[in-house]
Amino acid sequence: MRAMTRNFLEQAFSGESQAHMRYLIFAEEAEKNGLKNIANLFRAIAYAEFVHARNHLKALGLVGKTEENLRKAMEGEKFEVEEMYPVYNEVARMQREAEAERSTRYALEAEKIHADLYEKAIEAVKSERDFEGEKVYVCPICGFISVGEAPEKCPICGAPKEKFIKFS
Repeated sequence: MRAMTRNFLEQAFSGESQAHMRYLIFAEEAEKNGLKNIANLFRAIAYAEFVHARNHLKALGLVGKTEENLRKAMEGEKFEVEEMYPVYNEVARMQREAEAERSTRYALEAEKIHADLYEKAIEAVKSERDFEGEKVYVCPICGFISVGEAPEKCPICGAPKEKFIKFS
């Protein structure tokens, strides 16, 4: 693929990915405000943006076999843990931006768990088996993930067990 086309597709993927997430967050807000149909519209358009992002990523040749995808995902998590979030968190702390400091600290701590889970999933795939996490629980406050059962209290932010969202 030629450089300009690749650059444009990478930018488009980034923009579509951000729009997808932004619209899902906007949908949550609309839902909280009792605007069910607007929330639904945001979710529908968010899905369309996901489709665009998926198509761009595939056109870029960046979707591989599962083990390769897991390795890429783990590398991304490790970058966030080792380089990105420590710097972002320190700057937020130094500038006394409490909400940004909390947000980046939560992300940093949760990303450590995510990287570990990807590593375990890679080992499972290498052994020609599936990941042993039929039930996965996510803290909606900080992004901490627990496999098997949700903890009584989130170890990162302290959210109670009943707030966790189950994925199975």
